[in-house]
Amino acid sequence: MRIVLVTFLCVVAITLFVSLQCTAKATSQGSVAASPYLIERVKNNDWMLIDVRSPSDFADGHIPGAINMPQENINDYLTELEGHKDKPIIIYCQSGTQAKLAMKFLKDLDFSEVMHLEGDMLGWNASQMPIDRM
Repeated sequence: MRIVLVTFLCVVAITLFVSLQCTAKATSQGSVAASPYLIERVKNNDWMLIDVRSPSDFADGHIPGAINMPQENINDYLTELEGHKDKPIIIYCQSGTQAKLAMKFLKDLDFSEVMHLEGDMLGWNASQMPIDRM
């Protein structure tokens, strides 16, 4: 009986280890899921959350703690972003197109931890997460 229990625990431990490794790889590939954890990390200034939509779209509704830096003007914010060159920056737009352009721009400037919000604002709304309005 002990051998069966030890074997079972070893299998569970190995499965958990492999699962955690896969999760770490998914995170390092550059996406973050919509979650209360995201809001908490932004609130604690661990992560910078950038909404690259237009100011009017941002005013209509954005993720709590997000900073509006429209994609077409992202280069105007480089001074503000410089302190986050080696810190997590999460970028989103309405559906992904503008966010990907902004991500490429920042990665080309050697920002090391630029990530994308999975599903962008459409996914955030579908997850029924909180929204701030101006």
